[in-house]
Amino acid sequence: MNLTSTDYLNILPLLLVGAGILISLTVEMYSKKSVGFLSWFSFLLHLLVAYYSLYTVNNVSSVFGGMMGTGGTVNIFYFIFNFGAAIVALLSMDYIKKAEIYFGEYYILLQSAVLGMMLMASATDLVMVFIGLELMSICFYVLAGFQRKNVRSNEASLKYFLLGSFTTGFIVYGMALIYGASGSLNIQSIFSMLSAESTPILFYVGTLLFIIGFCFKIAAFPFHMWVPDVYQGAPTSVTAMMSTIGKAAAFSALLLIMLPLIGSKNPQTFTPLFTVLSAASMIFGSIVALAQTDIKRMLAYSSIAHAGYMLIGLAAANDTGASGIVFYLAAYAFMNLGAFGIVSLIEGNGDTEGTIESYAGLSDRNPLLAGLLALFMFTLSGLPPFAGFFGKYYVFIASLEAGNVWIAVLGALSSAISAYFYLRIIVVMYFRKSDVASDNIITESHTSLLGIVISAILVIMMGLTPGSIVRLINSF
Repeated sequence: MNLTSTDYLNILPLLLVGAGILISLTVEMYSKKSVGFLSWFSFLLHLLVAYYSLYTVNNVSSVFGGMMGTGGTVNIFYFIFNFGAAIVALLSMDYIKKAEIYFGEYYILLQSAVLGMMLMASATDLVMVFIGLELMSICFYVLAGFQRKNVRSNEASLKYFLLGSFTTGFIVYGMALIYGASGSLNIQSIFSMLSAESTPILFYVGTLLFIIGFCFKIAAFPFHMWVPDVYQGAPTSVTAMMSTIGKAAAFSALLLIMLPLIGSKNPQTFTPLFTVLSAASMIFGSIVALAQTDIKRMLAYSSIAHAGYMLIGLAAANDTGASGIVFYLAAYAFMNLGAFGIVSLIEGNGDTEGTIESYAGLSDRNPLLAGLLALFMFTLSGLPPFAGFFGKYYVFIASLEAGNVWIAVLGALSSAISAYFYLRIIVVMYFRKSDVASDNIITESHTSLLGIVISAILVIMMGLTPGSIVRLINSF
């Protein structure tokens, strides 16, 4: 299992993030003013890794005895994780001061969570998937409760930890059954087992448990019960990370593992399951979001609906669905990061923190933030010509190609419902009078604004050139 110089270059993104964590730990131990350094160090580290991942996207290979892959779709996920983490670092620089969580450990946990995501995306063995998942999840458990003086944050962390730990049992037990049925946890070996005439029932039971575990991570109905409270209680910058690149990481594991399993033998085995999960997530998330008065809870329920849209691509079990999910994940990551970034600037510290009514008159108080938030709401609702529209377009087309017309129609209906609660925020910003009590809660932060503007530019660019991005994804 000796690594060549080419192998080292291919796994350099992982090595850079790992080295960054060690450097951050050393700085945190020996410097009392480490936070300012670590914030910019994290930003530059993840920006560098994101660039290198795209630069080496064609270097497809297998390393560590076939337990991990590099290049292609793996590197595209690396880019999503690291560029998203760089934006989170920008959003966090001033926010953690306001939230009174100005500690260097915050950025160390951020880097460690990204390393776990990268391990998941590159895994070709279920053991590596589990290691990456646990590294990411443990960091998220801590980050969700990082506001130790905030009761909601403590509650969010405890709920996420208890339910997440319980769900991990499903994944481990599923892996045990898959190993018992196939004799291996390597994905390629499992494929070869599936090519046999008969597949043990234990394999299907194990795979079902594995799917249930990851449905919790992607916040799909009915495994969504943790999402509203955790998204609302966690620090907003952490919520931005969990709802975007954290969801992308869980989907990367489902996509890289489940899609080949679906297509390798009998597509009808798991397609009905993903179809039902998709339909339930879309309808439940869209309808319940209508009744929300808190913007973070509204975005939490909308994330359940977006998980349903992406599951349409898995239910289609074709190449169009796979590339559509990757495009959708990238678009969703940046438009949600921008939305939560604006929320982190506007929210106050009182009981009215985050209510949709507190955005009344924002167009008068801060026209730039109002315009950017309107842009993100438009793209989240799936209106053209923004990236959100094309994300839904590709998964709907994949469903039609697979002959699953009704789920595409249901997705379009869910999008129409979701347009109401997204556009409601725009109406409040532009057509409601400002509440005097909320005039002074907007935080001035040039770094956060930079992260928000970068997200807006990416959303617009992805909407203008979707074909080029999909062709890049399909080339692997």
